[in-house]
Amino acid sequence: MEFLQFNAARCTLCGECIRQCPFSALSMGERGIEVGENCKMCGVCIKLCPEKAIHFEQKAGQVEKSEWNGILIFAEQVAGKLHPVTFELIGEAIRLAEKVGYQVYAVLVGSAGTNKNAQKLLPYGVKTVFTYEHEEFRGLKTDCYTDALADCIATLKPSVVLIGGTPAGRSLAPRLSTRFHTGLTADCTSLAMKENTDLVQIRPAFGGDVMAQIVISESRPQFATVRYKVMDKAQKVSSPKGNIKVCKVSNAMVRSRVDVLDIKELSKKKSIEEEDVLVVAGRGVKAQKDLDILRDMASMLGAQLCFSRPLVEKGWGDQSHQIGLSGRTVKPKLIITCGVSGAIQFASCMKDAECIVAINTDRTAPIFRTAHYCIEGDLYEVVPSLIQQIKDRKVKADA
Repeated sequence: MEFLQFNAARCTLCGECIRQCPFSALSMGERGIEVGENCKMCGVCIKLCPEKAIHFEQKAGQVEKSEWNGILIFAEQVAGKLHPVTFELIGEAIRLAEKVGYQVYAVLVGSAGTNKNAQKLLPYGVKTVFTYEHEEFRGLKTDCYTDALADCIATLKPSVVLIGGTPAGRSLAPRLSTRFHTGLTADCTSLAMKENTDLVQIRPAFGGDVMAQIVISESRPQFATVRYKVMDKAQKVSSPKGNIKVCKVSNAMVRSRVDVLDIKELSKKKSIEEEDVLVVAGRGVKAQKDLDILRDMASMLGAQLCFSRPLVEKGWGDQSHQIGLSGRTVKPKLIITCGVSGAIQFASCMKDAECIVAINTDRTAPIFRTAHYCIEGDLYEVVPSLIQQIKDRKVKADA
């Protein structure tokens, strides 16, 4: 699909667009200027054309929605394994698709093992899994991945494209939405589908004070990134009927301006999104040294110590352990907040935990409206008491 169009009545074939294209995507063909696979839709040729003879095909209000059908999810791979967010996206896509009678599709891009990983998605009700496997996809070359995904989207023409709100997803999604001249809502916490196939994309806005509902009604596809751990995982279906389509990988698709010299896997520590138990320190902690008592409780529970934004801004904690809109979204079995007020920026990113215990001196603190168990008291008195009770139970269990 070519979104770049030339007005034959105006074009003088001067070749200025060919010379100025930073990606060497334009060439002179038998019928005039031709657009190659390297086109990144950057718009440089449009700006520099002396005759104003080039324009983008898709404009707001001109898209035919009926031509775009289905929901496509990007199945991300990390170190040769499917990222868990993939199964959350499939589960959400299936729920949305039922509303309007859509099918759910998936696309994988990667090196050896990609086609094998595609088999793991079929039991979850995906109709077709498109795979782009090539050794040059080893390592995340964003330009190559974008080209492969754009090829799949242009061929399939899905109404909705869902991408995980991971570092890779956050890099790919804006490039794709720009290339297709459509909208993108980042870090969605909830999604809904209208009967007219418009996707309602819900995310916190204005610092979390409101939940914005965003709709891309004038263009397609509709792009959205979804945070990890905010959607329910897909369940296996009784009679899967999906298939795998191995897509052709062209030389242009794997040609990159980035050279990967070496890949070294860092020693991976369990992230807070993967933990079953978390202890959170809030602004109720008066001094940095006082975090030790919370670390002791976390250690006894086999948990990680996390922080609210004020403590990270003080330098008492790092962002990889921050819960909130500017940090991480978590969904543990148990979370204990200590001195956390529970503003919506924080609460919206941990409210789906199975059990929430909140400790705060202020009985009107917002966290008490979210918590399952509320302890009104000073954390400096409550936490030592909890630690002692945990010790006593462990002694009894060992006896």
